[in-house]
Amino acid sequence: MPRPTAAQLAYGSATVVVSTIAMLLLSQTSTGIGVAVISAAALALGLLVALTVPLPRRRGRHAARRGGAQASATGAAGAGSGGGSGGGSAARDGAAAGAGASRVPEPRTASADHPVHH
Repeated sequence: MPRPTAAQLAYGSATVVVSTIAMLLLSQTSTGIGVAVISAAALALGLLVALTVPLPRRRGRHAARRGGAQASATGAAGAGSGGGSGGGSAARDGAAAGAGASRVPEPRTASADHPVHH
């Protein structure tokens, strides 16, 4: 399970505090069981809010692949539009540019950047 983001923690915590205070004031309960039920309901509501906050988009291998595929499609489209004379060399140049644009370096892992010494 991924770690919660700061926004998820903030929204969930604020929901728990505000909903607990609001329910305690509205219900005017003074028994221990009533406070416990309201606290449990507020915690459940805060968890629900924290889990439904949209996560930030990841910029990993998948985003790089999509960008490379779009660039190679653009290069292929440019290669196909080579005019009447010399179309063969223009097509080769466009194909070479499309192949180069689709190359995406492999992402580096944290262990490669910062080796751990024990």
